[in-house]
Amino acid sequence: MNNVFVYCETENGRVADVSLELLTKGRVLADTLGCKLEALVPGHRLDGMEKELHEYGADVVHLADDARLAPYRTLPHTAVVCGVFREEKPQIALFGATSVGRDLGPRVSSALHSGLTADCTSLEIGGHTEAKTGKEYSDLLYQIRPAFGGNIIATIVNPECRPQMATVREGVMKKEKYGKPTDGAVKKVDVNKYLQPSDLVVRILERHMEERKIDIKGASVIVAGGYGVGSKENFALLYELAETLGGEVGASRAAVDAGFADHARQVGQTGVTVRPKLYIACGISGQIQHTAGMDQSAMIISINTDPEAPINKIADFAVTGDVMEVVPKMIKFYKQNSK
Repeated sequence: MNNVFVYCETENGRVADVSLELLTKGRVLADTLGCKLEALVPGHRLDGMEKELHEYGADVVHLADDARLAPYRTLPHTAVVCGVFREEKPQIALFGATSVGRDLGPRVSSALHSGLTADCTSLEIGGHTEAKTGKEYSDLLYQIRPAFGGNIIATIVNPECRPQMATVREGVMKKEKYGKPTDGAVKKVDVNKYLQPSDLVVRILERHMEERKIDIKGASVIVAGGYGVGSKENFALLYELAETLGGEVGASRAAVDAGFADHARQVGQTGVTVRPKLYIACGISGQIQHTAGMDQSAMIISINTDPEAPINKIADFAVTGDVMEVVPKMIKFYKQNSK
């Protein structure tokens, strides 16, 4: 088995952020394994897209440029991805845990009999010893994700089948350009080799797309509230602090379930994964279901009446106190001391 492959999603002529995040992580994995990082990009009008992918560390870019591959449809994309994987035989294949990746990944895995770990939050390379037989394996992909409702963190390995496949949540990996120049090879994929008439039985007649009104994923500052904030009315204070700091408001699942905030603002295992420069957790206990979605924040400040709250274990600064007393003071003194 050969290299590390990343399936790259495109929309309106640009590569999805999650794909660039996967290339960044894939570069680290490929360097650890001493192999190449390759990107597979199915779509249409892909000219020039390889330049950005090379900047993010891809040694080889496979461009499957065909009008039948845009917009995304399950069957043609599955046929192309399976065809390329059968020829190239990657040892690792990564997909974003998006609506596309969650649809495509299982179909490719089933067709190739490879196995798949969904919604991973971390990926590492390591060894494994089979408990029953004592057989040792090296250079396996550790596919790490929350399990059992987020109560444990499971590390899953796939010793025998290839490729080792995983879908990875948006926002959990860093997105940064690779510092070293890559070979910059480009391979044109002959789509006609893989597509059959039966792959094109579904046609998309019309698409209606609505822009996301709330986007906390890209915010550099997030003020998040939990059930401890007390009410939807009290959340107004968090909005004021977020506005003062030039940030966005997030919420825990408990706060969303209680009707304090919209689901689009939910941070955590069943919400959005974020990694802002500053994360202020207000009235959030810090159960693993929530911290799985924000523990990569550059700085974390917790405000909680309970000094033993789990959130304090990962916080850079822990303020023990009532949110309704602490937050107004933060707003007041920030305004006084900011230019």
